[in-house]
Amino acid sequence: MTALRKRHPGQGLSLEETARPVPGPGEVLIGVKFAGVCGTDLHIDEWTPSYHFMHAHLPVTIGHEFSGEVAALGEGVSGLPLGQLVTVRPSVVCGQCEACTAGRYDACVARRGIGVARDGAFARWVRVPARNCVPVPAGVDPVVAALAEPLTVSLESVRTGGVKPGDRVLVLGPGNIGQGIALFARAAGAAQVVVAGHDDAPRLAALRQLGFADLLDFAETPMDQALAPYLAQGRFDVVIEATGAPAVIAPALAALKVHGVLVVTGIHPRPVPIDLTQLVRQHQQIRGSYRAPESAWPEVVAFMGTHQAELRAMITHRVPLSRAVEGFALARGKQATKVMVEPDAAAA
Repeated sequence: MTALRKRHPGQGLSLEETARPVPGPGEVLIGVKFAGVCGTDLHIDEWTPSYHFMHAHLPVTIGHEFSGEVAALGEGVSGLPLGQLVTVRPSVVCGQCEACTAGRYDACVARRGIGVARDGAFARWVRVPARNCVPVPAGVDPVVAALAEPLTVSLESVRTGGVKPGDRVLVLGPGNIGQGIALFARAAGAAQVVVAGHDDAPRLAALRQLGFADLLDFAETPMDQALAPYLAQGRFDVVIEATGAPAVIAPALAALKVHGVLVVTGIHPRPVPIDLTQLVRQHQQIRGSYRAPESAWPEVVAFMGTHQAELRAMITHRVPLSRAVEGFALARGKQATKVMVEPDAAAA
């Protein structure tokens, strides 16, 4: 089968032929329907410093946001019928550490990521642990189901921020994660959700389709000027950062009310200086948000079933696997919100 792989340290990915995987004990073979291009995939392609830990796992097929159908069962697997549409939690726990043996899988200290430390879903087939499969009910489009992983990240960000009815929320970063954050903040009852980006017209347009009107592009109006009319109403209860841009952290704190919460979701390339004295005097909190607990996945799948029309608007491009590199370019250039790679699609 053809797979998109990271073969060597350094920049670049390669499409190459590799053997169809065979599921081992406790695993299933998934026929991939759609796999989303994520910021993590772009970092792996560029080989940014925070991903050098992958060196020991190369070569590896990348791709960790995906949906597919159960095609074969490994030894000891039951309860997953052949043909079942699933989405897959990409974090594979070790099953042996103290947390795992106690059943606290969210606290596993030796987890490995599908598409990072073991072969992923930019391929026709991928083998995964059966326990990582989350069944998707009939009626949910497989392309929407492939959004599950980033949506769990978005949901966790909103919950980490403690967004509640009546809150005013500022979301920094209008990409796929930021769009999901805006959706879940609205669903949590936020009275106002402002989403901001920088030179992000296509992504802000997608948010407009999702029904959001308070949209800012700091490439057109500097951040302080763009936020001024909103801050005139009072500072925000919760600010959620999903940019990975260190320069936004200080102004994000300045836009936050006394006793407000800043949630940092982006992966930052370097340390960020913070005025701790001001933070203390304002009684503000900074909270990091990363992986969602396993319990969030069925909730997100249920959300998909009732919000498909909105979620489809987040998927702006589809490309066949043979043109995945073009999809990466669209995502990197911010022309796309979410690019979906379709292994079975023929190149145009």
